[in-house]
Amino acid sequence: MLSSRVHLVPKTVRLVHSLIYNSSSSFMDLKALLSSLNDFASLSFAESWDNVGLLVEPSPPHNVNTLFLTNDLTEKVMEEALQKKADLILSYHPPIFRPMKRITWKTWKERLVIRALENRVAIYSPHTAYDAAPHGVNCWLAKGLGVCTSRPIHPSKAPDYPTAGTHRVEFNVNHTQDLDEVISTVKGISDVSVTSFSTRVDDEEQTRISLNCSRQALMQVVAFLSRNRQLYQKTEILSLEKPLLLHTGMGRLCTLDESVSLTTMIDRIKAHLKLSHVRLALGVGRTLESQVKTVALCAGSGSSVLQGSEADLYLTGEMSHHDILDAASQGISVILCEHSNTERGFLSDLRDMLVAYLENKINIILSETDRDPLHVL
Repeated sequence: MLSSRVHLVPKTVRLVHSLIYNSSSSFMDLKALLSSLNDFASLSFAESWDNVGLLVEPSPPHNVNTLFLTNDLTEKVMEEALQKKADLILSYHPPIFRPMKRITWKTWKERLVIRALENRVAIYSPHTAYDAAPHGVNCWLAKGLGVCTSRPIHPSKAPDYPTAGTHRVEFNVNHTQDLDEVISTVKGISDVSVTSFSTRVDDEEQTRISLNCSRQALMQVVAFLSRNRQLYQKTEILSLEKPLLLHTGMGRLCTLDESVSLTTMIDRIKAHLKLSHVRLALGVGRTLESQVKTVALCAGSGSSVLQGSEADLYLTGEMSHHDILDAASQGISVILCEHSNTERGFLSDLRDMLVAYLENKINIILSETDRDPLHVL
């Protein structure tokens, strides 16, 4: 698999911050802005369990002059967003995740929805779509390691690929069979696309039928073909897979150009994340002077993504106790930085990238009150 240099960031996004607060910025219609955000990082890359996209929408039309960025949307952050007259809050973590049965003043998440609607503020969350993006959270986290190459641990699949359906069925029809009837029948099945071309088998002119179909349609196609033993015995059924995207997906496996000691790596990570401390589990047989060449990382909670990755070091926000023990038993050291500390710093890069991508059409403000809820005393 090809790798990408994580330290190569387009220089066009390194704009001076004064552009962000340009009072001459105009506005964008919410729907147009959402379309641009999806083009910037497609929501199709998000995990299936996630709740991403537009979560709260004021009655249309809704114009956005100020976009407010935060990692977590708490009530304190909401107050800041309202004071700064935000029209759209981009909250990396979705403040609405589980279904709500009622919207009252009882819980803080319900109050967020009420305040957003009362003040005509939309709420949008990209979450794991930004984790998977090639210019997203995990790419930003990898920049703290030093010069390295990286690839996704779990590559995403292309969301829009020309091939429709989940299966391809191919078979030949000879001149003794009613070609028109066969083609007409399979074309009459929902979710089936059919192509045909002439071929020659054992000096006999035949027609090769190739059709793409959904999983549901496959059973109907097989039922039809099974009525004709001569057709069915020579039928080939292929399972279709969308191609992998080499620079898009969950987690990153990073290979340093030059190995460094674990102590040096810890210092680099603390400096990148602006932390005074991290938590460390030494791998069995490792010391602080052990060399680190490969790092598997995942912003946020990394247990499920990092599991099984071969590396000298795991870097993430949090992992379960038993997953840490498993990694350490394999000689893999683990660095934990707390969940949102591995994500929040990305928002500064995101602000710069969106200023360039949206051509400075709207004001983009970074929250000053958003912070990790955990503190070391």
